[in-house]
Amino acid sequence: MELNYKHILTASMVLFAVIDIIGNIPIIIDLRRKTGHIQSGKATIIAGIILTVFLFVGQSMLSLIGITVNQFAIAGSFVLFFLALEMILGITLFKEDEENAMSDASVFPIAFPLVAGPGSLTSILSLRAEFDALNIVIAILINMIIMYIVLKASARIERLLGQNGIRILRKVFGVILLAIAVKIFTTGIQKIFE
Repeated sequence: MELNYKHILTASMVLFAVIDIIGNIPIIIDLRRKTGHIQSGKATIIAGIILTVFLFVGQSMLSLIGITVNQFAIAGSFVLFFLALEMILGITLFKEDEENAMSDASVFPIAFPLVAGPGSLTSILSLRAEFDALNIVIAILINMIIMYIVLKASARIERLLGQNGIRILRKVFGVILLAIAVKIFTTGIQKIFE
């Protein structure tokens, strides 16, 4: 296992863009109003466990059904591409069941599927095709720390950034995610034809 700071930074940015914890602040605030309290630590730990387990077990699951990581990475790049379009254009392609918030929103829908959802799980396996697992684990850890801080300070962050600030952040990370989706797609195609 090799520690590569550039890979850690890239993987962290991909996960940050896909998880979109800043963009999800309005949803988090709404859930906090409905349920009264969100356990930031619990939500962070559960999301981190789901992402890390999928990083190591996801590849074996794919092997069982005869799909390579590169093929999954190409498929994943399409998911990232559409998530990026959502962020840039402000449209909704993927509909999550956010309305059915239970008495404890920490696990559902915050930890899963808001944070450890289809986009982030696909991203993890797409990144696995390119980067060392250690670098991705560190990237997951970095994102879980950011998630914890954002969950703790969501109301203050919303007041600080305002609706326009959150909108701008979403669009900037959308463009970054779009470029990363194209990179994952081209790398996956190259590796398949090698």
